[in-house]
Amino acid sequence: MNFSIAEIISRLFAPRHELSCSWRVWRRLLAGLRERGHGRTRESGAFLLGHRRNGRARAIDFVLYDDLDPTCLDSGIVRFDGRYFGELWDICKRRGLCVVADIHVHPGGVGQSDSDRNYPMISRAGHVALIIGNFAAPTVKRRDVGIYRYKGSKKWGEEPHDARRRFLHIGV
Repeated sequence: MNFSIAEIISRLFAPRHELSCSWRVWRRLLAGLRERGHGRTRESGAFLLGHRRNGRARAIDFVLYDDLDPTCLDSGIVRFDGRYFGELWDICKRRGLCVVADIHVHPGGVGQSDSDRNYPMISRAGHVALIIGNFAAPTVKRRDVGIYRYKGSKKWGEEPHDARRRFLHIGV
């Protein structure tokens, strides 16, 4: 029999969430985004890695953008060079994971910029992009995370503010 206590608890308390992440991974992620943001002077971001099952995704790790492309944050905004995706796919293959979402920070709010809309990090319909405002300054609340789903052809759907807590679960 193959089961996990965390998975059972998650099903009991967060059965409808489309994307989930443990507190431990979430805290490490936010710390990494803040550190790479150099004291709230530039954007930073990461790919969330995990598993998909039955239309739900569980993030269990992440790779910061500049760990793949060392110069992608140098201009103050994210400019990720597509040549580095090969390394991302190699990491996913080695770890037996997939990219379940991407996340990046903005200096202000959580709305998508023109660049975000026109140049998705993963241009595959269904991909989820998260945006955290105020350079992820403490404290980040789940309801204040912008959640966007790529529809294809540079079209996006936004998760309404009142639905974000049901979409994203951070906990067990």
